[in-house]
Amino acid sequence: MSDPIEDYALIGDGETAALVSRRGSIDWLCLPRFDSPACFAALLGGPEHGRFSLAPRDGARSVRRQYRDGTLVLETEFETDGGAVTVVDCMPQREGPPVLIRQVVGTRGTVAMRMELVMRMDYGSVVPWVRRTADGIHAVAGPEGLALVTDLPLRGEGLTTVADFEVAAGQRRSMTLAWHPSHLPAPPPLDPEEAVRETEGWWRRWVDACRFQGPDRDAVIRSLVTIKALIYEPTGGIVAAPTTSLPEKLGGVRNWDYRICWVRDATFALYALVLGGYLDEARAWRQWLLRALAGTPEQVQVMYGLQGERRLTELELPWLPGYAGSAPVRIGNAAHSQFQLDVWGEMLDAAHAAHRQGLEQDPEGSRVATKLMEHLESVWTEPDEGIWEVRGPRRHFTHSKVMAWVAADRMAKLSAGTDGGEPDRWRALGAAIHADVCRRGFDQSRNTFVQAYAGRELDASLLMIPLVGFLPPEDPRVRGTVAAIERELMVEGLVQRYTTESGVDGLPPGEGVFLACSFWLVDNLVLQGRRDEARRLFDRLLGLRNDVGLLAEQYDPRGRRQLGNFPQALSHIALINSASNLSGGLRPAEHRAGR
Repeated sequence: MSDPIEDYALIGDGETAALVSRRGSIDWLCLPRFDSPACFAALLGGPEHGRFSLAPRDGARSVRRQYRDGTLVLETEFETDGGAVTVVDCMPQREGPPVLIRQVVGTRGTVAMRMELVMRMDYGSVVPWVRRTADGIHAVAGPEGLALVTDLPLRGEGLTTVADFEVAAGQRRSMTLAWHPSHLPAPPPLDPEEAVRETEGWWRRWVDACRFQGPDRDAVIRSLVTIKALIYEPTGGIVAAPTTSLPEKLGGVRNWDYRICWVRDATFALYALVLGGYLDEARAWRQWLLRALAGTPEQVQVMYGLQGERRLTELELPWLPGYAGSAPVRIGNAAHSQFQLDVWGEMLDAAHAAHRQGLEQDPEGSRVATKLMEHLESVWTEPDEGIWEVRGPRRHFTHSKVMAWVAADRMAKLSAGTDGGEPDRWRALGAAIHADVCRRGFDQSRNTFVQAYAGRELDASLLMIPLVGFLPPEDPRVRGTVAAIERELMVEGLVQRYTTESGVDGLPPGEGVFLACSFWLVDNLVLQGRRDEARRLFDRLLGLRNDVGLLAEQYDPRGRRQLGNFPQALSHIALINSASNLSGGLRPAEHRAGR
C-alpha cells in the first residue's frame, strides 16, 4: 500500500523537486527539471521504480519532522530504542547542476542506519549502468548522469545500492546526489555542511522580506515558501504541482500531470505574491505569461510548459501501476488543446491587478490585450470545456461566460484614458455578456446560478461571481447561489467542485472535495459579513494541512486523507488570499472586484 499523500514533505531548488516520506524515503525526484523524465518514480509504481531511503535499520519508535523555521530545509527525527537521529534533507539553490543533500545527525545514543538507493530513469523504466568512484558511485542512462558522493560503506544488492552504518550522538554522516548531463563530467563535490547552512540562510533572507501581517502569518509564510519552491526560476512560471498522476480518487482514472503552468492561476498567484511583498516574483510570473501568449489569439492555450512550451502531448506509461493502483499514469496533458473561455478573463484580470498594484506596464501588454479582446468578441458565444477541463462535450458553462465578462470589464478599465483604447466598445461587450449570463445562466425557480446554460447542476466555480465583481455579494442571486452550494455541494463542511455523478466531465464518478473551492467559500462568507463562519471554515482548512503545512489539490473527508497532486499551488494560493480577506490590509475578494 502506498504511503498517504500527506505523509510527504517537499524539498526543491527552484528548478527541481523531491518528495520525502515520513519513513525517510525520497519516492519522487525529478531532475533536472520538474518535467524531466530523469526521475525516480516510486510514488507511481513501487520501490523497484526508484527511491532513496534513509532510516533506522530496525525501524523507529516515533517520528517527528519539521522544516527549519521559514525554510525548505527538512528535519526528520527518528527515535529508536537505542538512541535518536535527525535526518536533514535539502536542495541548495542552483548555481550549477541540481544537488540533493541528505545528512544523518546523531542526537542521542547510537542508532543503526540503513541507506538504500534505487536509481531509475525515464519514469522508472531504465536501470542505469553504475560504477564505483573514489568517493561513491556514478550512474549513467542515456543523456542522464547521477553521482552519489559519500564516505558510507556502499555495496550492491540486486540493482540497489545499500549501506549499513551506525551514528552515535554528535556524529554526522552525509550523502550528496548530483545530476549532470552524461556527456559531461560529474560536478565537483560540495561541502554538505556549508551547503545546508547556505540553503537555510537563503530561505530565511527570502522569508524576512515577507510583509504579510495577521493572525495567520505562519500559515501564509509556509504557503509562500511552497509557492516559491514551485516557481521555475529561469522563467518565472509557476508549476501547478511538482507531481503527475496522484489520483483524485484512489484506484480511479482521474490522474493528471500537473507539472505545467496554468494561465488560470495568473490572477490568484499575482495577488498572493503581492500580498507577501514579492513583487519580483509577481513581475516574473506576469512576464512569463506575456511570453507564453506569443502567437495569434486563436492559438492561446490554457496551459504551457515551464518555459512556455506549447506541445504537451499526453501519454500513458503502462509499465507503472500508479499510486495505490490508480491507473493510468500520464505525462503531458491533453487539456492544453482545449478551448476554455475563462482564460481570457484571467489574463486581463491579471493585467488589471498588476496595474493596480503598481507593477510597471509592459509596452507589449496593451497590444496583446487588444488582440485578445478582438478575438474574444467573436468567440464568447461559443461553448467550451470550462474551468474543470471536462473530457465530455462542450457546454455553455456559466463560469466561462462570467470570466469573459471579466475580460471586457478589465479591458474597459485598462483602456480608459488611453489613446485608441475604446473603453466604450469593451463596456458594451461586457454589458452584452452580463445580460446573457443573467438570463441564461440563472435558475429563477431555485434562485441560483447553474453550472451551464439550460442545466440544473451546481458548480463551485460560481463562487467567483462576487469575487470578480460580476455581481455584488449582497445581490439576492449571489446569496441564493452561495446558499445552494452550501446546501448541495458540501460534504462534511467542505466544498465539492460539482457532482461528478452527473457525467458532465465524461469520466467515471467520484473524487474528493476541492480545497481551493472551500477557500473561495471562505471569501464569500467574508463578503457576506459572516465572519465567524468564515473563520471556522478557514481554521478547518488549516487543520487539513499535513504536519509540515502542505496541502494537495483535494481531500477525502470520509477517508481523512489528501488526494490529487501534491503540494498544489492553487490550494496554497487560495489559503493566502483567504487569510488576507480575513485580516486587514489588501483584501483580494474586495480589491479584485473593484470594491
